[in-house]
Amino acid sequence: MEFEKDNSFFTGRLKSISFALKGAYKLITTEHSIMIQFSIAILLVIAGFYFHISREEWMMQTLAVGLVLGIESLNTAVEKIADFIHPEFHDRIGFIKDIAAGAVMFAAMAAMAIGLLIYVPKFL
Repeated sequence: MEFEKDNSFFTGRLKSISFALKGAYKLITTEHSIMIQFSIAILLVIAGFYFHISREEWMMQTLAVGLVLGIESLNTAVEKIADFIHPEFHDRIGFIKDIAAGAVMFAAMAAMAIGLLIYVPKFL
């Protein structure tokens, strides 16, 4: 199958959006870490409406959720590429995967801090 670039602005953008939606669907339906994080995101949206969080809190929460889901998605892509290139265990591949997982951890820690800053005062 040969790749043909769509040079039309409108149809090219529509194809890009459809590929992105297809990828997001695959992530949400096949990757357990994304399933969990997406579920947490839904719970945070519900909590945001329940606690009537401010516009600024919504912005920070949305940014934090997007950051975690985006970096987790890139981590998944790195892992899939690494496994494709070198299916057996290899120290260098493991090192690369560990670094990608560490990036997710940093994003998750930042998101957790934002969540605590938003919701702990609601309980106090």
